[in-house]
Amino acid sequence: MDLSSALTTINADLAAHGIRLRIEQRGQRLNLRGPLPCRKDSATLRVQRLSLGLSAAEENLQEAERLLQMVDLQLRRSQFRWDQWQSPARQSATPDARSDQNSLNSQSLDSQSLNSQSLNRQLNSFKDAFFRDPIRRRAAAGSRSTWTAAYRPYLRRLQMLAESRPLPLGAELLKATLESYEEGSRSRQQCATALAALARHCAITLPQNWREEAGGYGLHRARFRSLPTDGEILETCLQIPNPRWRLVFGLMATYGLRNHEVFFCDLSALAPGGDRVIRVLPTSKTGEHQAWPFHPEWVERFGLEPLGSDDSLLPAVCTDLRRTTLQQVGRRVAEQFRRYELPFTPYDLRHAWAVRTIHIGLPDTVAARMMGHSVAIHTRTYHHWITRRDQQQAVDAALARHRA
Repeated sequence: MDLSSALTTINADLAAHGIRLRIEQRGQRLNLRGPLPCRKDSATLRVQRLSLGLSAAEENLQEAERLLQMVDLQLRRSQFRWDQWQSPARQSATPDARSDQNSLNSQSLDSQSLNSQSLNRQLNSFKDAFFRDPIRRRAAAGSRSTWTAAYRPYLRRLQMLAESRPLPLGAELLKATLESYEEGSRSRQQCATALAALARHCAITLPQNWREEAGGYGLHRARFRSLPTDGEILETCLQIPNPRWRLVFGLMATYGLRNHEVFFCDLSALAPGGDRVIRVLPTSKTGEHQAWPFHPEWVERFGLEPLGSDDSLLPAVCTDLRRTTLQQVGRRVAEQFRRYELPFTPYDLRHAWAVRTIHIGLPDTVAARMMGHSVAIHTRTYHHWITRRDQQQAVDAALARHRA
């Protein structure tokens, strides 16, 4: 991958995580570009550039990302200061002053260096173990996508905090990293999951309230109230002018697929005489699983049958995982939803499918299997509806006994 393509991928990943800063090449140097405090009025933000002091080369991209994460954290905590990011040639300190400062810091630098080396060894060990897992090795492409999207950003934040405090790898550093994300946010929950896995690998005891501190898994209350109804889903599909993308929409609505899974399915069961149970291929994020249509009549309603014999009717999206990633494929779907100005996101279709199975009465273990995630995740994500269903069933049973 050339430098330009690598930058495009990195910046798209930053955007997906809600980070507004970008890495750019300007001449032979790498810069940050994005909303930064004005030098004369720190309360005002405007788009500016920040030199990183790095040459424009692929081997410097990881360091550029690390610096960007540091700037982003400072901005979130209102701790960003321009003088901290000045190049040595522009700093106002005199040589003697810098010498004195270096003398004062010389002892701490050695300990920081040792701490950093130890942390790097532990994180590399964790990464190696992640990819050696036999289950993950059977779905290599999904594992790479999971690592890039769900682990790497949070481990880099941890590294940055370890360098700024400094702190060794332990419960205090893990807690500080988790608390650097907004309460109730999806990023905070994902960070908690990644750090819990790291803690298990390194035999670190997490705080007893770790799950409560994660505070963000599942659907936010405001969001679950705005999930589309079946009628809204059917009407919205008509707003899509491109018939290929209407098929994508229909597959996601009918089968509860993730964005990228649409392009990694065996759809042969949709052909005449087929049982209409589609198979998500092992190359997807969570490996092979099967999905049933809910509602079954939506197969005809969305015109999905021809896909059983000709999946080229779907949009021409690159699915060669030597040249792209599952995350990039999924991003194409989200971009099309925004392009057509649809009133909800692709994942809202997936959530609506899950809620539909709960109302129908499908067992949670079966629905979770079809969605390609664990029962624990299914229960936490859809707790509101599952609780309501179980309570309603208990009420109905009690009323039936009373009438008898």
